Amino acid sequence: MKKPKLELDEPQPRKIIRADKAPTEGYSLVVDGHFKSHHDTVEAAEEAGMALKNRYQMLQIQVYDAVTKTRSMIEWPAPV
Repeated sequence: MKKPKLELDEPQPRKIIRADKAPTEGYSLVVDGHFKSHHDTVEAAEEAGMALKNRYQMLQIQVYDAVTKTRSMIEWPAPV
């Protein structure tokens, strides 16, 4: 005999971000030419990019600004 499935509240629909299209708001990390993660502030995007660059120096990492549609490189080591 099968147990009845409890139906709780419907799960919230996920906001799907496509990796092959440029975002329209916020900041994104571009790793070797591919959009990877999305951030609300430029500081958060740069911090995530620098953490990734510290682990894998060979990657080309950029921060993409969706409003101005510009990219800025993450340089390693970080400028002082």
